[in-house]
Amino acid sequence: MKTLLRFKENVISVRGLVLSVPLSPLLLQHLRCCSGAAIQWQNERVPIKCSDLLDEFTTYCYARDLPRAMNALNALQIQKIWADAVTYSELIKCCLARGAVEQGKRVHQHVFSNGYEPKTFLVNTLMNMYVKFNMLDEAQALFAQMSDRNVVSWTTMIAAYSSAKINNKALEFLIFMMRDGVRPNMFTYSSVLRACDDLSNLRQLHCSLLKVGLESDVFVRSALIDVYSKMGQLECAMCTFNEMVTGDLVVWNSIIGGFAQNSDGDEALTLFKRMKRAGFSADQSTLTSALRACTSLALLEVGRQVHVHVLKFKRDLILDNALLDMYCKCGNLEDAHQIFSQMVEKDVISWSTMIIGYAQNGFSRKALELFKEMKVSGIRPNYITVLGVLFACSHAGLVEDGQYYFHSMKKLFGIDPGREHYGCMVDLLGRSGKLDEAVKLIHEMECEPDAVTWRTLLGACRVHRNMDLAEYAAKQIIKLDPSDAGTYILLSNIYARTQKWEDVMDLRRSMKERGVKKEPGCSWIEVNKQIHAFIMGDNSHPQKEEINKELNQIIWRLKEVGYVPDTNFVLQDLEDEQMEDSLLYHSEKIAVAFGVLSLSREKTIRIRKNLRICGDCHLFVKLLAQIERRSIVIRDPIRYHHFQDGICSCGDYW
Repeated sequence: MKTLLRFKENVISVRGLVLSVPLSPLLLQHLRCCSGAAIQWQNERVPIKCSDLLDEFTTYCYARDLPRAMNALNALQIQKIWADAVTYSELIKCCLARGAVEQGKRVHQHVFSNGYEPKTFLVNTLMNMYVKFNMLDEAQALFAQMSDRNVVSWTTMIAAYSSAKINNKALEFLIFMMRDGVRPNMFTYSSVLRACDDLSNLRQLHCSLLKVGLESDVFVRSALIDVYSKMGQLECAMCTFNEMVTGDLVVWNSIIGGFAQNSDGDEALTLFKRMKRAGFSADQSTLTSALRACTSLALLEVGRQVHVHVLKFKRDLILDNALLDMYCKCGNLEDAHQIFSQMVEKDVISWSTMIIGYAQNGFSRKALELFKEMKVSGIRPNYITVLGVLFACSHAGLVEDGQYYFHSMKKLFGIDPGREHYGCMVDLLGRSGKLDEAVKLIHEMECEPDAVTWRTLLGACRVHRNMDLAEYAAKQIIKLDPSDAGTYILLSNIYARTQKWEDVMDLRRSMKERGVKKEPGCSWIEVNKQIHAFIMGDNSHPQKEEINKELNQIIWRLKEVGYVPDTNFVLQDLEDEQMEDSLLYHSEKIAVAFGVLSLSREKTIRIRKNLRICGDCHLFVKLLAQIERRSIVIRDPIRYHHFQDGICSCGDYW
């Protein structure tokens, strides 16, 4: 008589003897060897084929052959057979790699069918699959079903909420996790830290970390530094970094990146040098932050040194984009164009960076040509791309083109106009003298106009000498930004030129009461890989006598060709001679004089300035570039000015 085996889930009955054993492929292979053995499954007699099915299923899963694995899964489902959890996890990995959502759901359905209870490991894997497919509701439903949740289960959900920016849920789940008696690990804390958008919560979590002794963990320290940096708490980030000797590149990257993202490029580069001295080799993340630091400081020569390190790595899109941004923002469009042309892979960031780089540096036609190439390439423009296009239209005076892109950006690209887009349109209309239309557009804005928007209008009023509208715009700026000293000074001069002396006195009184003081102008120039900073009235530079002598000689030569200082850019209550003296020693003039003194005629003088360049300095540099046959680039907070042959790339409108 043949041996009769009855299978029910993990129970095998052999002639009345009940054995509770897992149905592993090894056991099934052994049973198959039994001569004449047969399986009774739901009162049916069938030849033993369990091992064959499981072997095939396992082979296909590990080989990542999704179609065949799913066919084998269907056969297992029919026979009510289950594989081990690790095999299913391999199949789930395959689904993730292929983006196979429906197949992933089918695996989920199978492992929970007919009362089968999968192990916690497998449920966690399924939950992670849903998270990576951005199916948070399904992941949460699965989590809710779990009777046995471990640290991985909780951490998976906390990380999911944190990534989805549902920060309150991430923090709630941490509390529920601890109430459930599950102790968070370093991955839990590194995930929940990134969900902190409140400094008090962050400090409580920091204290909790200290209590459980996880503050030294690489991932936790890195997350702490990242979050403090994102909140602008650089001192706290630095304290966390300095608490112990850093033996991991991840932590170095976090602190360097934190300072670079907060526009403290000087400290970021100092930390980069410290890291190198400590014996760490930079990776792509380090170099991206170093390039960002060079970008914020407009340090072209230092940026080129970092570029040398970049060449040691395989071509990387993020690094290429950082290089592109650095060269554009340092005003070196030739090298930026070369990088862009050599890029094997370009994304929307690459195209947008190059388009807005051309636009900001005054090469509007090239920006618009590149935009046409981008559309042909099939890359869909984003918010920044359209901003660059509008900026280019504004600079080139293409009113109709600018209005077309502005009014159709939602229809063409699915992008709602933002405050920056409105600002570009105000600039475009103002540049073309359509001041009434510019004011009308400001009042029609879907979002509230900010001080920057009104400053744009004020700049147009200054150029077109519309004093009444300039006064209106200036008052709007002061309402929104009561500490804007530049607007007070301009408004004061408007009143003085129109003999409104009482208004002048009221404005000065208001400045005094509010403690408004003009921010001192500061200019930086890079010479022989050293940064030299100049502030008006500061005599601390070791070459101050040589610089002043050179500046006086330049002024004398310029006056010979007709240069007359424009005193409209200082307070009108100064005596004429005092006004002229204050203009002649603006920081950018001193920096330019130092550049002429230190750099050969063939080298471009590159200057970074913290304040918008005044009209007098703009004229000064234009004339100097012409008579000295020099190329001079000045980057101020508004735009880039390329001076050559007596012409500026801004077209004398900024």
